[in-house]
Amino acid sequence: MLNFKRLNALFVKESIQIIRDPSSILIAAILPLILLFLMGYAISLDSKNIPIGIVIEKSSKYTQSLVNTFKSSVSFDVKKVDYNRIELNKDIKKGEIKAIIVIPSTFSKDIIKQKPKIQFITDGTEPNIAGYVYKYGFSLWQNWLKQENLNINQKIAIESRYWFNAPLLSSYFLLPGSIAIILTLIGTLLTALVIAREWERGTMEAIMSTPVTSTELIIGKVLPYFLLALLSMVICVFITLAWFQIPFRGSYFLLFITSAIYLIPSLALGLLISTLSKNQFVAAQVALIVGYLPAMLLSGFIFQIGSMPTWLQYITIIIPAKYFIPILQTLFLSGNIYDVIIPNAIYMGILGILMFVIIIKITRKKIE
Repeated sequence: MLNFKRLNALFVKESIQIIRDPSSILIAAILPLILLFLMGYAISLDSKNIPIGIVIEKSSKYTQSLVNTFKSSVSFDVKKVDYNRIELNKDIKKGEIKAIIVIPSTFSKDIIKQKPKIQFITDGTEPNIAGYVYKYGFSLWQNWLKQENLNINQKIAIESRYWFNAPLLSSYFLLPGSIAIILTLIGTLLTALVIAREWERGTMEAIMSTPVTSTELIIGKVLPYFLLALLSMVICVFITLAWFQIPFRGSYFLLFITSAIYLIPSLALGLLISTLSKNQFVAAQVALIVGYLPAMLLSGFIFQIGSMPTWLQYITIIIPAKYFIPILQTLFLSGNIYDVIIPNAIYMGILGILMFVIIIKITRKKIE
């Protein structure tokens, strides 16, 4: 049975320690801001100003109109060359341009025949950019044909509509996902230093001499940092909505509840690290390696889990961020889709409970 008087005393003690130690406040309030702005501006999957070259083998009003279409696009930075593409061949070999578009000398005649053609040459050393250049370049080409009334033989008109992310901006799903990554780092770091600091300062022996149980010790120490991590979540969500103007279509109550559930395994991981380590520096380094890096690389935040090797996909099962990121992206972009939110929240809760059971057993052994 928990003794709530002892539990309250531990909570008050740890809260006073947080107030006296500015490092905890810096980790909870300042570090999330720094990371969120870095991720908001530095991480982007939107391709802009991609350098390409256009070769005009024979100039005409149609070729100039087509070149202007590509130049007006924010996605491309166009270098135009007349007649000879030797210069562009050198540029693409040096990596200075990513594609060459060739407008043949027969272009005007082909237009009269209603069979205009252009050639796309892309740099395959960067497959993602090459694919984007071709797909978007082909889209511009189709729009130009429609603008010049040259697609009269096209019997089917295709109209695209994008759900949930109409502007097709990567920040719409990257920034909600980054909140999970930030909370992983904050939660793990906050608790990773707790017991390690007690051992360094020699106060752990004093706590061990009291009647406090291992369960009370863990809950009393985690609870203040749990509230502090929730404050970090509120800061991250506020900046995401107010500064980056990311839409939010779900329930704030669900966001709060699922964030609280996610913090359980995050804080538990940090506490497990601090329980096994008696050095704050070592605990902080291990927290970065064991908590932050797997959440960044194996959660599906940037790299799709389905594209990973099968053995690596099994490892992602124990990564809590794998379940929280879909919840955040769903709440921000889609709304309250319970078929996504509830199962992932259950998985996060199970991971958190398992980790706390392990921590209690390890802590009990160390106290004994």
